[in-house]
Amino acid sequence: MSENKPNRKNALGRGLGALLEDSPAKHKPNEILPEIAKTGIFEIPLSEIQVNPYQPRVHFDKNTLQELADSILVQGIIQPITVRKLAPNEFQLISGERRFQASKLAGLTQIPAYVRTANDQQMLEMALIENIQRENLNALEIANSYQRLLVECNLKQEELGDRVGKNRTTVNNYLRLLKLPPTIQAAIRDQQISMGHARALINIEDVEKQLAIFKKAVDEELSVRNVEALVKALNSRKEEKEKPSKGLDPVRKYEMNKIQQRLATHFGTKVALKADGKNKGEIKIPFNSATDLNRILEILEII
Repeated sequence: MSENKPNRKNALGRGLGALLEDSPAKHKPNEILPEIAKTGIFEIPLSEIQVNPYQPRVHFDKNTLQELADSILVQGIIQPITVRKLAPNEFQLISGERRFQASKLAGLTQIPAYVRTANDQQMLEMALIENIQRENLNALEIANSYQRLLVECNLKQEELGDRVGKNRTTVNNYLRLLKLPPTIQAAIRDQQISMGHARALINIEDVEKQLAIFKKAVDEELSVRNVEALVKALNSRKEEKEKPSKGLDPVRKYEMNKIQQRLATHFGTKVALKADGKNKGEIKIPFNSATDLNRILEILEII
């Protein structure tokens, strides 16, 4: 392993060194001053960098992290990380934790970094927005990032949309994911279901039915369109049950019952009388035999 270390340094140089020959990268980390630390790129020892406490990504896939480390060994760091200076020889990540962790896996001892001046709130905002804009977060991580920007950075939804380059509807669709049960949120995080599946499930108010359709979607590997159809059918049945009756008002219903009783007495058999609010309906007079039919016909003076 030790024989490969010089090659690692050269690999990093090929990836970025040629671009930075005349850049501030020649400065040592302890020479970085606050007044020039807003735009400079510097080579900073990995041992002097703390991880970002505001990191929105909570899960790093080990396989893809190793793939990135292998790529860094060959290509170097193409995109510098971003840090803020806390004290001499002490920095804190703003964004680029995957590159930071992969660089350590690759055995590098230093990494190119933009050094910026930022307070805690600015750091949180930059970390969240930069990660969102890279579009490598899952839908739930994006939703949590949006929520943190709203709450911790005191942004309104319109302002948030402007910061991340999304319209208000898109932002709201992500935020609605946080209203889903923990089981479904975990499935989004673990990529068992997509954003499309989740958006369909949000439209079910009953949690038990929501979880039942979610389970069916996972077990049967249903498409988003299939889940949307199930949700639509479920909500249609609910609307039908909740639809107010178009029947008669109580007074009219009482009158129709009295008429039905009189008809039953007149024909000597049970009579069904139905009517709607527009006074349209039907009368049904059942009979049990040909003789019974003739009896009814005689009452009607038809024969």
